[in-house]
Amino acid sequence: MFPQMTGAYDRAITVFNPEGRLLQVEYAVTATKQTPIAMGIRCQDGVVLMALRMIVSPLTDPTEKISKVDEHVGAIAAGLMGDGMVLIDRCRLDAQIFRLTYNDIPPVKYLTKKIAEYKQLHTLYAGSRPFGVMIILGGVDDRPQLFQTHPGGAYFSYKVAVVGEGKEKAIEFFKENYKEELKMKDAIVLGLKAIQIASGEKPSSDIIEIAVISMADKKFRKLGKEEIESFISKVEE
Repeated sequence: MFPQMTGAYDRAITVFNPEGRLLQVEYAVTATKQTPIAMGIRCQDGVVLMALRMIVSPLTDPTEKISKVDEHVGAIAAGLMGDGMVLIDRCRLDAQIFRLTYNDIPPVKYLTKKIAEYKQLHTLYAGSRPFGVMIILGGVDDRPQLFQTHPGGAYFSYKVAVVGEGKEKAIEFFKENYKEELKMKDAIVLGLKAIQIASGEKPSSDIIEIAVISMADKKFRKLGKEEIESFISKVEE
C-alpha cells in the first residue's frame, strides 16, 4: 500500500484538500492574526483608520501601518508587511490609471476589487503563493466606504473592520457600542477603547496611528501626536 500523502495538500497552492479547503490560503490568514490590532470605522461624516504600530526592536523606529492610497482613500496592511507594501503600491497605481483614463476620482469599491482580483490570482498558479496580509481600505466618494480584502481574494463591505491580535475582544466591544450615526471624533475615542480592551494596555501616542477621511473635504489626513494624545485623554475620563 502507498502511504497517505496528506502533506501534498499543504505544499500545493492550487490543490484543494479532501474537505474542499485551500490550506495555503488558510495559512496566509493565520499570518494576519499575528499582527498588532488594526481597524477601520465607518462613520456618518467619514471614515476612521486606526492601527497599533509594530515595534521590531527598541533600536528601530515603529513601522507605519496606515498608508495614503489616493487623496480620498487610505489603507491598512495587516500581516506580512512586505506583502502589504506590494499591494498598496499596486493599489496606488490602479488609482492613478483610473484618474488618467477617466479624469475622475477612483471609487473606493473599484480599488478594493482590483486588490482582491490580484490576490485571487495568487491562489491559482504554481510558483506563487497567497499574500499573507489583510487590507483594510477606507475612503469617501458619494458616501463613506469601508472594505476589507481576504488573502483568498474575497472582499466585504464593513461598518467596522478589525484585524490582528485581540480581534475577538474588539469585535465584541463594537457589537455593544457601535452606532451608524457615530461622528468621527466619537469613533476615534471608541476605537481607542477597543484597542485598550484588545491589547490589555493603556493607549500610547507613540505606537498608535490614526487617519481620517472626511466627507467634508474628501481628504486623507493623519492625526499628529498631540491630536492623538487629546483623544487618549478622553478615553481615560
